[in-house]
Amino acid sequence: MLATSQTSQTARRPGAAPSPSSLAAPLVRRFRGFIEDGRFPCVGAKAALSRDRLAIVVAGDIRLAGEDRRIHAALVRMVRSYQHDKAMFRSLAVIFESPRRIGEPAFERHLWARLNSLHRIDRRHFGWSAAVSPDPADPHFGMSFAGAGFFVVGLHPGASRPARRFVRPTLVFNMHDQFERLRAEGRYDKMRATILERDRKLAGSINPMLAAFGERSEARQYSGRVVPEGWRCPFHAETTAREIHR
Repeated sequence: MLATSQTSQTARRPGAAPSPSSLAAPLVRRFRGFIEDGRFPCVGAKAALSRDRLAIVVAGDIRLAGEDRRIHAALVRMVRSYQHDKAMFRSLAVIFESPRRIGEPAFERHLWARLNSLHRIDRRHFGWSAAVSPDPADPHFGMSFAGAGFFVVGLHPGASRPARRFVRPTLVFNMHDQFERLRAEGRYDKMRATILERDRKLAGSINPMLAAFGERSEARQYSGRVVPEGWRCPFHAETTAREIHR
């Protein structure tokens, strides 16, 4: 893990809200505790934290695009590190300091706004990963950064699922290649079953949005909200077939 979280150094006028740097360390500690809690169901996140492969970036406001380039740079570093050592259970968590209160529809809207913005930055330098589809309606959809496929997990204070309920809006980025390696090693199904059972014990029910990759678009799972059948993902990939990364 990156013990020193990366924070914005934007100056603030006297009397304004505390700067991100003053809140970064407490939020990092709280997030680590959130993952370490025995009730937290995701054993993959626990493995990433215990192996010092959970990088944490503390940003400002999830509603604003001002730090998207810095977040994208952290994603590129993550991909480069994984390509270098192929170490499993590597994740990037981006914790936003604001807003402190947010409902599920608003969080979903801002999550996709950030992903659209990060994609626009990414496409200037990288093609879309061939491992995932850029169409959010496709069962093989996944986000793509630095030529690698990603699955994104959203957390926020107003989440209906306890496993998604953290004190600040947070986006956790996980690379698809790690899931594919687990499948190839015969470990994915057992790990997924463990997570589902732990989540059932925590929440009292199975998350109705969860589906295996290739069965239904994972876009429905990102925000944590239970979306209706007619839901349309607000993500729009600015890419063409010629721009798919090979």
